[in-house]
Amino acid sequence: MTTSSSAPDGRIVLLTASHRVAPGLLSWPAWQTLHAADRVLCADASHPQLPYLREAGVTVEIAAPTAGELVDACSGGATVVVVTTGEGDRSLTDGLARLAGSGRVRIPDLELLPGSYDLPGARLLDVVQVMDRIRAECPWSSVPTHRALAKYGIEEAYELVEAIEDGDRDELREELGDVLLQVVFHARIAEEDEEDPFSVDDVAATIVEKLIHRHPHVFGDEKAETPEDVRQIWLRTKAVEKQRDSVTDGVPLGQPGLALVAKLASRVRTAGLDVPLPSGAGVGYDLLALAMEAESSGTDPEAALRTAARAYRDAIRTAEGHGD
Repeated sequence: MTTSSSAPDGRIVLLTASHRVAPGLLSWPAWQTLHAADRVLCADASHPQLPYLREAGVTVEIAAPTAGELVDACSGGATVVVVTTGEGDRSLTDGLARLAGSGRVRIPDLELLPGSYDLPGARLLDVVQVMDRIRAECPWSSVPTHRALAKYGIEEAYELVEAIEDGDRDELREELGDVLLQVVFHARIAEEDEEDPFSVDDVAATIVEKLIHRHPHVFGDEKAETPEDVRQIWLRTKAVEKQRDSVTDGVPLGQPGLALVAKLASRVRTAGLDVPLPSGAGVGYDLLALAMEAESSGTDPEAALRTAARAYRDAIRTAEGHGD
């Protein structure tokens, strides 16, 4: 290895590429650099980019040089491109850093060149890939059905609501991930259905189609200047889509009681119906009336009771001597 401070100039280019972008889709600066380089090296003979580089006329040497060997390869001002692996070439970059810090070697110009970038949402591909592997290889995750997982969806939704109410940003990010896991897990299970399979791509396509259809003021010619305008468009498009026989259609009866009452009351109010409250004795009917009153005044009764319950929880802890 050259150890003199007069080691020749040159250029080392570390070419990176996102594994979330189809191989061969590299930036124009990356292709220019590859074609102009004196040597192109790659330590991984099965690197997904290699067939496309060779097809484009780029000669790639399968080699894993040390930092010193790479510096020497730049002798005479040569440009050497290293196509990095998906895990990165930590030993190489650490070696170059040590040489540069030693002061004994004149390091060639060093450039990190991204050949492709992740688009927004690209990490969702990682979620799908990891879920595929877990479903195939994990003794527990390979067993559950939609029905077996249903309770976890409810639990994760409640934990997400709690994180929102607590205002904890770290917890919110984690709980959103847990909810996303439920979506990806169910979609992965759905792929295995012999009669009516669908994938996470089908799930995404369905919601994209729905969002576009329900936002004609964004993707079409309708005009909406206020949130109420948007709400009216939303209601009209939903009415056309669902063709419901009753305003109660589509209201899940399994949700918490106060939330159920609020949803039914909202449907009745939106439809302009005059529906008298059922008469009856007992706390259930009293709660029904209170929930209806709250909804009509713009208060979410479920959230209101949850807030009061949290205050009661704090009072219990205080009585126990736990303080805050």
